[in-house]
Amino acid sequence: MKVKIGVATIKLQDNSRRRQSERRILGDMNQKVLSKEQLIEFYRKMVRIRAFENEAIELAKMNLTRAAVHTYNGEEAIAVGICAHLSDQDYITSTHRGHGHCIAKGADMKKMFAELMARETGYCKGKGGSMHIADMSIGMLGANGIVGGGIPIAVGAGFALKYQHTKNIVVCFFGDGAANEGTFHESINMAAVMNLPVIFVCENNQYAISTSQKKSCKAKKLSDRAIGYGIEGVTIDGNDIEAVYQSFGEAAQKVRNGNGPILMEMKTYRMAGHYYGDNENYRTREEVAEWKKRCPIKHLEEILEKTCKVSQDELKRMQKEEEEFVLAASESAKKEKEPSPQDLKNDLYDETYADISWKIYENQGR
Repeated sequence: MKVKIGVATIKLQDNSRRRQSERRILGDMNQKVLSKEQLIEFYRKMVRIRAFENEAIELAKMNLTRAAVHTYNGEEAIAVGICAHLSDQDYITSTHRGHGHCIAKGADMKKMFAELMARETGYCKGKGGSMHIADMSIGMLGANGIVGGGIPIAVGAGFALKYQHTKNIVVCFFGDGAANEGTFHESINMAAVMNLPVIFVCENNQYAISTSQKKSCKAKKLSDRAIGYGIEGVTIDGNDIEAVYQSFGEAAQKVRNGNGPILMEMKTYRMAGHYYGDNENYRTREEVAEWKKRCPIKHLEEILEKTCKVSQDELKRMQKEEEEFVLAASESAKKEKEPSPQDLKNDLYDETYADISWKIYENQGR
């Protein structure tokens, strides 16, 4: 499919073919040193996520989005480094800040944009919005608007995988705010007791909306909480793509081999506000500027330039290609129809509701 943007014509590559080619590039996930090809692919994905989020903000400015937009800017290395180890048969649960997880797992950006703009061709037919994107075909069990809401879902999926005797795993993404929710403690305890194949990934971006993590938790490392459940805990620099990729690869191998769950804390930073429109009066400009120096994309650019001898011109070319790819998906989604009013009551209940056998109670006169 081709989409015309101004004077340029951008080809929208079939999503499944694009994902297959990326996986061929990624190769052996157990290797210790990443190749130039792999690093370039990681770079493209991270830039793609950043471009998607920047476009989502532009759509919000034009009042085209139908719900709050929470961007993943500054945290891209986590989703990309982790999802590089996952297949469609591995599951992830996401958060209200889930666009990066979706893209890294292989979701279709046109369907994502369509969902953000409440179009009927969106992942949830335009009825879920930014915080509820799901794609079962790639193992994306859904983003969640409830803080900590995805954690027990991940445990349920982990139980199912263990019951099926597979080598697949579940990755549960959540933020530092969710680490103080009851679902966090109950779910990890159950996963530990049942030895479930779940990796709990805390994306510690330093703030739960406007509450600093330093004010809500005495522990310097959230991963230290793993001790209380008798499982392994580890803290990683979430802005270092190589560290994320390698540490998660080791964790995934342990979990796939039946060694039970692991808690991983990824230290990172939310470069933008909690949502588009946040006045950010809870943190200083100096703090934001300092963290922007540690931008995961800039960090990878330095590696590509120094280690892989990739020129600035090549980096700019890849950035432009990814930005055009994202913009083409957005422009195409804009042309889709909004849901029909006649479709309002659809998808609320199972179509077989009337035939459910437990309604036997009615036949017994109860």
